[in-house]
Formats: sequence, C-alpha cells, structure tokens
Amino acid sequence: MTLHAAVIQKLLNTGSHLGRRAAEHHFKQYAYGTRNGMTIIDSDKTLICLRSAASFVANLAHMRGNIYFVNTNPLFDEIVELTSRRIQGDAYNHNRSMNLWKMGGFLTNSYSPKKFRSRHKKLCFGPTTMPDCVVVFDTERKSSVILEAAKLQIPVVAIVDPNVPLEFFEKITYPVPARDSVKFVYLFCNVITKCFVAEQMKMGIKDGGKDDVMKDLAA
Repeated sequence: MTLHAAVIQKLLNTGSHLGRRAAEHHFKQYAYGTRNGMTIIDSDKTLICLRSAASFVANLAHMRGNIYFVNTNPLFDEIVELTSRRIQGDAYNHNRSMNLWKMGGFLTNSYSPKKFRSRHKKLCFGPTTMPDCVVVFDTERKSSVILEAAKLQIPVVAIVDPNVPLEFFEKITYPVPARDSVKFVYLFCNVITKCFVAEQMKMGIKDGGKDDVMKDLAA
C-alpha cells in the first residue's frame, strides 16, 4: 500500500467522508457522490484541503501569530484544549456555560472582554487581542464568529459539512470538507499541531518534525 493510499484509508476510518445530509450546490465540488440521500465526501479533496489549512496555520509560526480555536461541542473539549496548549493559542469552550454566539461581538468587541457570573465561577469571554487566524469547529453552530471574522478580515479555517450555507461557506478562507466526528477532529488537530510545531522547530523555538506528519496519518 502506498503512503497516499494509507492516508486516505486513515481518513475513511475516521468517517470523514460520511456527510450527514444532501450537499448544497456550492459544496458539490467536494462530493464524490450520494447514498441514501446522504453526501459522500471525496477523501482526496478532504486531504488536499487539510494540507492547505495545515500549511497556512504552520506559516503563522513565522510571525508568532495568535490562533484562536472556537469550539462549543463538549465532545471536542479535551482535544481542542490540548491542541491550544501545544500551539500556545487560546481555546474557547462555551457549551458548559452559555451560548455567547447569540449575543454577538465575540471578535468585534475584543478589546472589551465580557464578564459573567455563573453559580460556580466567574467567566470571562472574548479575546483581548485580535487573532491572526480563527479555527472553527461545527460551522453551523458558530456562524456568527465566521461573519465577525470576515468583517475584520481575519482568516478562518473550518471543518465544513455538506449543508453549510453559502453565506458562511464563502467567508471561510480554508474550508476542510469532512464530517466532524471525534476521530476526524482529533486527526485534524493533530496534523495542524505537528505542522505548526515543525515550523517552530525550524525557528529554534521548539523540537518537532513536519516530515513525520504524513507518516503519522498513515499509522
């Protein structure tokens, strides 16, 4: 089995190719076909998009850019938190407290962080500095932050499902077509982390290795 075939098999094992619904017209460029009314996503195109997104995130290491990971799905909390720590970005996991997205202003009010009190602890939301990139999980639920990032001309990397509306899709700089299963989110975060750390290694900031990313995918 070739390395490419092994990587594609790895993607298939995560279930990334199983779209939940029929694809919108603008998503059909990533579709392999349909089955029982559901879209089958082309894993080759997922891989191409994943490489582009990972390369962009890795290049931010040269400018010591701020990367914000936006997640409200509790299933991804641990994965996103670990990724954030390794890349030294910021993770915002709001599902356990309240839905900030309905309030708006997450990025546009970034210099005035909002403070709330819950029964258990004080929560402070909103970045205090403008990010250089926003990585979004579950684009359907985080549409407001995508719109805000677009207004501020902040690049957005996001996992996109076949039914993502056009108004949000066209504002995503680096879309990665895939089903957001836990396995795929783990793989996605692992790839961008390794690429980012590899660039830091070249700059003498960290130890790591970009050359092993594809091998790790195939493992």
